[in-house]
Amino acid sequence: MLLWWILTVPSFLFVTVDIWRTTPESPVLKWAFVILTAFTGPIGAFFYVLGCREPLKGTHEQYIAVRWRQVLGSTMHCVAGDGIGIVAGAAIAAGLALTFWPDFLLEYVLGFGFGWAFFQAFAMRDMAGGSYLKSLRMTVLPELLSMNLLMTGMVLASRFAMKSVDGGGDPTRPQFWFIMSMALIAGFVCAYPINWWLVANHMKHGMLTVRREPVASMPGMDMAQESATADSQPSVAVKAAMTVLTFAILSAALAIVVRFAL
Repeated sequence: MLLWWILTVPSFLFVTVDIWRTTPESPVLKWAFVILTAFTGPIGAFFYVLGCREPLKGTHEQYIAVRWRQVLGSTMHCVAGDGIGIVAGAAIAAGLALTFWPDFLLEYVLGFGFGWAFFQAFAMRDMAGGSYLKSLRMTVLPELLSMNLLMTGMVLASRFAMKSVDGGGDPTRPQFWFIMSMALIAGFVCAYPINWWLVANHMKHGMLTVRREPVASMPGMDMAQESATADSQPSVAVKAAMTVLTFAILSAALAIVVRFAL
């Protein structure tokens, strides 16, 4: 655990300085990488370098055009926004000594509320023509699906770890924050597949490129954004089925926790 924190400090400083200095990414994604690196240390820094950092000047558009990097950005966005609310909810619930179900509901409400109302709808309102209310409507379902899978990984990892680690449930001790860091990583892994589906079906955006000065168009430039306007989203029935599926997965995780980790 000590080694993890030692590696986290330089990782966080590197991403915080480098992403604002060298990478022409949208501000909301920059903040997402910074926030996630604060929790995931060298893993967050690795994701930044591998998935978003412009390798050569003027190549960011081409570099992020591939699908897996688009999905990486979408998942980072989700985990950073929802993760702040979830971790805050876990700390508050632990401080109030809440039992499992009130604790879970607080984490879910804060995670979904902050991730949806701010990190998704507020930050992405320009894509809805500047309308915050329209952005809320556009982002509620993608946020819900992603949140369910993120929470699945987090509740499994955190509850089993807290049961096994002495002091893991106490937010005044470093064990708690280490466990929440590991839980966020587990949540990221679980949320990545649903974000792949959301990006592939044009329900979420991935990486973006924001430059002070426009550059000449290149093959693959803004591929995800261009294709999103040309292709239709899934039908209402398919969206409903995916919603049911994500809630079923989350329910299964909760059943496992109640049975084996409480």
